[in-house]
Amino acid sequence: MRVAEVIAEVDAESRRRGIPLLGPHKAARLAELVREQRPELVVEVGTAIGYSGLWIADVLQELGRGRLVTLEQDADRAAEAGRNFQRAGVRHLVTQIVGDARERIDEVEGPIDFLFLDGGFENYYPCFLRCRDRLRVGALLVADNAGIGAGAMADYLGCVRRHFPSRTEWFDTDLENNPRDAMEISEVVGQP
Repeated sequence: MRVAEVIAEVDAESRRRGIPLLGPHKAARLAELVREQRPELVVEVGTAIGYSGLWIADVLQELGRGRLVTLEQDADRAAEAGRNFQRAGVRHLVTQIVGDARERIDEVEGPIDFLFLDGGFENYYPCFLRCRDRLRVGALLVADNAGIGAGAMADYLGCVRRHFPSRTEWFDTDLENNPRDAMEISEVVGQP
């Protein structure tokens, strides 16, 4: 099965079950950022059932380089994501870690070229702190929900905006529960 077909199925299933997802507008931008960055290692916090991971792995496959390490606390959702990666033919590009990302992110061996934060908003800053010494200079940090979650991730946003070139990109989405939201995109230019 082609990756695009699995993405469409995961999109529909996430909407049906009320599982938060990036949605196609932000996912296309995420894929574009991965394509531009050409990373060797992408780390994703918040796998859910694999929607954004499928977009990332699809680009890595297209580039013929890189791997994705994705962390998810919910074991059932992680297992479902694994099946989706398998069906899409990208399983070989993905390493899944199940558990609390704030603790388990230490298991990721760097250097990290791309960090995608899309889990609990209050977890963004602790996860960033736990892996910042493994972020390659020039790494890209992408934090989803920087609009609706700005209050809960204020510590993270304050830090990256103080220390790195950062920008907020806004998106109108087709998501019923979140019709307008933002991603914060930052480039690591040195250690904070």
